[in-house]
Amino acid sequence: MQKQTRAADFAELNEVALSSVPLERAETIPSAWYTDPRFHALDRDAIFARTWQGVGHVSMVAGPGDYFLATVADNPIIVLRDREGGLRAYYNVCRHRGGPLAIEPQGCVKALTCKYHGWTYLLDGSLRGVPLFDRVELFDKKDFGLVPLRIDVWEGFIFVNLDPAAPPVGTVFAGITERIAPNRLTTKRFVRRLDYEVRANWKVYIDNYLEGYHVPYVHPELTKALDYQQYKTYLDKRYSFQHSPLAVSDDNFYTGQAGGEAFYYCVFPNFMLNILPTRVQVNLVQPIGPDRCRVIFWYYYDDAENPALRNVIETDIAYSDNVQREDREICEHVQAGLTSRAYDRGRFSVQMESAVHHFQQLLKQAYRESSSQDEPVS
Repeated sequence: MQKQTRAADFAELNEVALSSVPLERAETIPSAWYTDPRFHALDRDAIFARTWQGVGHVSMVAGPGDYFLATVADNPIIVLRDREGGLRAYYNVCRHRGGPLAIEPQGCVKALTCKYHGWTYLLDGSLRGVPLFDRVELFDKKDFGLVPLRIDVWEGFIFVNLDPAAPPVGTVFAGITERIAPNRLTTKRFVRRLDYEVRANWKVYIDNYLEGYHVPYVHPELTKALDYQQYKTYLDKRYSFQHSPLAVSDDNFYTGQAGGEAFYYCVFPNFMLNILPTRVQVNLVQPIGPDRCRVIFWYYYDDAENPALRNVIETDIAYSDNVQREDREICEHVQAGLTSRAYDRGRFSVQMESAVHHFQQLLKQAYRESSSQDEPVS
């Protein structure tokens, strides 16, 4: 089994670096945590392999045999609906020689057949067909079923976890459904997915998302849409959220939703919900290298099939795309600044950056827990 990358292997992650300091006296994490290539493997094993990772929505696997592919902590995953209607997740890896069970990103199958040598598995993960294996000794198909993963659903969104000991996903998201009421996520229907590649470490993008400090300077149009003077940040055990009433003005894009509220949730480590009265954007941030990340946007809307709302939805997506362009550009500049000789650690605004501090404390906690782990997640 491949050795897990643990925080204990890093001399830089000493007791001082991992210590928890109150916001008022805290420094930000060192720049090396964003730039040193070794942290890419550490984040994969200490964080992404041990947390619930959003991979899709139940609407993507509506019927028996429906499946979609995902990647979690650099592992290929397949999520499917079995014949009895249950959700299952497996490593998308044949037990013969590691071939893929599916290559197309989404589809419908009666069984899973390895694209390399034709081994066939039923949707319950059991091995059914093994071509040209009659002369192999001491081989029992029961010992070569697919390797399952933990799978759970919250508000229609599907999550998987490589850690078999992880608590249920509902405990991580506790309180969100009640807080955003009467707005409901389950009433919204999928409209579009957009992917962005950002030339910055994934933690740079998360830090940026977690504070409204930069909004007046980076997002002038968004500042008009929010009642920025009422912008507040709240912290929970495993997530934080920023909240603002929507501004009422003639040039506000969201004037039609005047009186509504905006919620920006970030669930550790990388799952975000941008919630407005009639839509939710789901953002998933995936590391793809030490200085690269992919940000996936899923757009869901109330009354999404109403032709009269088509222009409204398209305008909203275009508006969001512009905000994302602004975030992408500033994050890439920050990544360059973090590699410079001029910077190592900074300080936090107590008023505006409590969620950044909270995220970095959870990051340190994950590294500390990794230091005490002797065995990798199976």
